[in-house]
Amino acid sequence: MRFPTRQFLKRASAPGAGRAPVVIRRHGAFTRLWHWVNAACLVVLLMSGLQIFNAHPALYWGKDSSFDAPALSIRAVSGGDGEPRGITRVGDHRFDTTGVLGVSGPIDARERRAFPAWATLPGPRWLAAGRQWHFLAGWLFAPLLITYLLYLVLSGQLHRRLLPRRHEWRTLGHVVTEHLRLRFPRGEEARHYNLLQKLAYLLVLFVVMPLVVLTGLTMSPTMDAAWPWLLDVFGGRQSARTIHFLCALALVGFFLIHIVLVLVSGVVNNLRSMITGRYMLPPEKEAQDD
Repeated sequence: MRFPTRQFLKRASAPGAGRAPVVIRRHGAFTRLWHWVNAACLVVLLMSGLQIFNAHPALYWGKDSSFDAPALSIRAVSGGDGEPRGITRVGDHRFDTTGVLGVSGPIDARERRAFPAWATLPGPRWLAAGRQWHFLAGWLFAPLLITYLLYLVLSGQLHRRLLPRRHEWRTLGHVVTEHLRLRFPRGEEARHYNLLQKLAYLLVLFVVMPLVVLTGLTMSPTMDAAWPWLLDVFGGRQSARTIHFLCALALVGFFLIHIVLVLVSGVVNNLRSMITGRYMLPPEKEAQDD
């Protein structure tokens, strides 16, 4: 007669051993619908916004901006060999970005434009169409954002799911380290957002996205006539345009990180939770041998 090995006993006594997977309802129908519509709006806003930026590929700061000294510019200049070179300038620093920004496309058919055709909507140079796409997505994005923020507050989701608890601040260093190591919460710990997730969502939902909306309104002469205080808040139309662009870059960075984390932490489980609302808690790791 063979007796159970110590490894078998540890596995049998491990938390969750032999149990059916725990499935929870992670996202409500309204959150799921808002997530996908919002994602589509942001893609259109970004690509059409780059089309608009290409019409004047420079950013300035202040009410009396100097067009000779932009805070940022992406231009094409003639190189010493007669070929165009893409130059990105940030303050007093210049970077050769030929092939990516300023000048892009095949070597035998270089195109002089700040952002390449594949990144803009529409692809060809077409400012009027880019503005139409941008306004269409913007007037859908802004009301949806306001509605979702009100939903978070009035439904109690903001307090229950996103506001950090006092004791969580002591775990910030540990949470950051675990994310850098691509180690994610499991079992009951995965039922709730961790501190890093809460801070990221709060920053994006209540700071970056509202700034995108408000600075976009500030660039509109019609809105400036109705709400002239917007120009004072953001220091002028050119400053608002720069903040608008920087917030857009911040959103791109957030969503790239978001997509990577979704892929490495369980793409099927994460996508299912945002489509059906059902999320399977990752099981606790089995105990290891001493």
